[in-house]
Amino acid sequence: MSIEIRMLAWAVVLGIVQLLLASATMTAQRGTKWNASARDGTPAPLTGVAARLERAFHNFLETFAFFAAAVLAVVLAQRADAHTALGAQLYFWARVVYIPLYAAGIPYIRSLVWLVSMAGIVMVLWPLLAGAG
Repeated sequence: MSIEIRMLAWAVVLGIVQLLLASATMTAQRGTKWNASARDGTPAPLTGVAARLERAFHNFLETFAFFAAAVLAVVLAQRADAHTALGAQLYFWARVVYIPLYAAGIPYIRSLVWLVSMAGIVMVLWPLLAGAG
């Protein structure tokens, strides 16, 4: 199994962990009664760490589809190499680091880490773009 596919699998696990973290902090803030309800109506906005974890999770979802598509395409096209392997690892580990940075409300460094994750996606995608033509 390629490192790109392995990193994709670990990114799925990371997404599940983020979902659970965001859900747990949301339930802690809104209560189990709200969580078990039909959730009709508009709840009060989340605040603090719960709000930041929810935003970090949504940010993960915004990038994950691009990462997954790039990994699957590069593996299916048999264009994976050392650079795509590094790109996949950069994406995954940057996303791991992003969570506590966002939860703690640390600006700028969090944005830099996000850029590293995006660079990882570009590294995975690049052989497909460079080989076109």
